[in-house]
Amino acid sequence: MLIDNKFLKYFSFCISFVFIIYIIYLIISSFIIVKNQFTDIGDTTYVNQVRVDDYTKRLSSYLTKDCNNDELCEIQSLLDFTTAIPYKVNESIARSSKQVVNQNFGDCDDKSNLLISLLKVQDYEAYFVLVPKHIFVIVKLKNKLENKKALYVNTEPFYILESTAKGSKIGFRFKYKFDEVQAIINPFENEKLEINSLEYKF
Repeated sequence: MLIDNKFLKYFSFCISFVFIIYIIYLIISSFIIVKNQFTDIGDTTYVNQVRVDDYTKRLSSYLTKDCNNDELCEIQSLLDFTTAIPYKVNESIARSSKQVVNQNFGDCDDKSNLLISLLKVQDYEAYFVLVPKHIFVIVKLKNKLENKKALYVNTEPFYILESTAKGSKIGFRFKYKFDEVQAIINPFENEKLEINSLEYKF
């Protein structure tokens, strides 16, 4: 009987230890998710779902394979793929690239998460821009476009990519007031840019 009691005692101890380790793992995982995906925007919180996983890498490489490192070709190819996905409001939080592609629909959050993830794989500097009830992507080019206005963020030119407008081109028109820009976010660092100046010009 004594042997059975010792066994039960040690077994219970092991189970308790494993349970405690699991709880600690869940807490740490939750902290990492919040740190990497949640950004406070005034009284609200934005949750990004950007990915640089194997799926997104393969998809981005496939979509740009015929561009021969031409940045306009690469960016437009990624944008065309994203805008071709039907627009439909997603009532929950934004979804990952794979979910958006597999389910073949998305709203501005979903499609912007997909687009910026594809751009990141190709090493483009791109950011989310949050305005009232909408989100779009801006990207930096090596060379300025002569016939398109850019959104100058802290004197650096970025071109707007509108993921919800089917067939849209690089340098989509900026149709908001500057004070409507709630935040410009680097979702991969989960940080808001400090905005010292904004201009919209050639």
